[in-house]
Amino acid sequence: MEAAQSVDRRDVWDNPLATRYASAEMTAVWSDRNRYRLWRQVWLALAEAEAELGLPITDGQLTAMRKALEPVDFAKAAAYERQMRHDVFAHLHTFGDACPEARPILHLGATSAFVTDNADLMLLRDSMEILVARLATVIERLADRALETRDLVCLGFTHLQPAQPTTIGKRICLWIHELLLDLDELSHRLSRLRARGAKGTTGTQASFLELFHGDHAKVCQLDRLVSEKLGFTASYDVTGQTYTRKVDSQIVQTLAGLSESMHKTGNDLRLAAAAGEMEEPFERDQVGSSAMPYKRNPMRSERMCGLARFVMGLAVTAEQTAAVQWYERTLDDSAPRRLVLPQAFLATDAQLVLLANIAGGLVVVPGSIARNLESKLPFLAAERILMAGTTAGGDRQELHEALRQHSHAATMGIREGHENDLADRLRNDPLFAAVDLTAAMEPKGLAGRAPEQVVEFVEGPVREALAAHPARLTESELRV
Repeated sequence: MEAAQSVDRRDVWDNPLATRYASAEMTAVWSDRNRYRLWRQVWLALAEAEAELGLPITDGQLTAMRKALEPVDFAKAAAYERQMRHDVFAHLHTFGDACPEARPILHLGATSAFVTDNADLMLLRDSMEILVARLATVIERLADRALETRDLVCLGFTHLQPAQPTTIGKRICLWIHELLLDLDELSHRLSRLRARGAKGTTGTQASFLELFHGDHAKVCQLDRLVSEKLGFTASYDVTGQTYTRKVDSQIVQTLAGLSESMHKTGNDLRLAAAAGEMEEPFERDQVGSSAMPYKRNPMRSERMCGLARFVMGLAVTAEQTAAVQWYERTLDDSAPRRLVLPQAFLATDAQLVLLANIAGGLVVVPGSIARNLESKLPFLAAERILMAGTTAGGDRQELHEALRQHSHAATMGIREGHENDLADRLRNDPLFAAVDLTAAMEPKGLAGRAPEQVVEFVEGPVREALAAHPARLTESELRV
């Protein structure tokens, strides 16, 4: 709050998610200024709906409320809260002071959760919209990189051991595929989000039934009107004092799932950097190490992985919070929600900013990729050599045994510091005289349909998903 601004922020701990990592858009959503303005918007929506349904609320009172939506006097609110030990009541009094004409009808029939829950659901909605746009941007940039590298053959790995070759573009498609699943899940959660609406103190709408003299139809209409005024198509069918905290849990689990995908991508990028095959964008004045000037550390991917683990950990707290609510609600949800919800969104947003930056400036190193592939190539072509020898009339089992012996002999030589001489060994073995070893070890053919799969995937499912989510957030400059 502004009352605390006299304290030098460098003298107190601050959240690095807000000061270092997350975007301006996301930090603005979760700011005090936005939150408490939303509270006033929720109070206004209630008063407008009640007036439309016949309660004695004047146009003058509604006009006064609209004019007082901002600015919020944070110093006065802080003073009220110190006195009352109740944040909603403190801001209610502060709002009333800003529009005294409307004070008598503010919060009419409502409970604190009416204000906080409806506002929180608006924060969740606005935050998910940012993430959908940012995720679509990431997918679009990665798709461009996949098409550019669809024919660039590289070592494939299973068990982190060299395996049948793939292409760089196909590997990027594996990352995109997971992110598409996350985009679908995030969009689903956004589409299913509802308002809490006007449900009353324990969800029974008793106070509103009193206000409307037992008119059930008007109470139901009030619930619909408030929800629509807050930008929702509907409210949750039933609630206690709060909307079920399972909604929070499902959303944070979705963010954790997205973080899983970005962590996997970040790990792959770090492995590729270690092998010299890919690099993150590295700026002209960027320092990789204070002690080793030559270093080009993958700091973006490392930060992304660290933030991802943080979000995955938050999902556990959200699950526990939903699980331990008693009857219509308990207040032990308040502190963890204040911590978990904003931090989960800010940390996920920060990861997407990082990945968008990486995808937009990803450096692929064909020379290193070719050298790494060539060092293993005779081994990787073994299956093709075996098939060619069999097609030429050889005994499959005899060829297999010869390949096995030659391969192990070559491996022993490599361990002693020699080059991989498997190709020479096969050329000197009469069993393989009919095999075109040069053709068998052509890298491109070893990657199967990987190039075609990239095109089919990007031009099909990826383009369809991006067309369904046209919004983009193109911020790619890192704050630190």
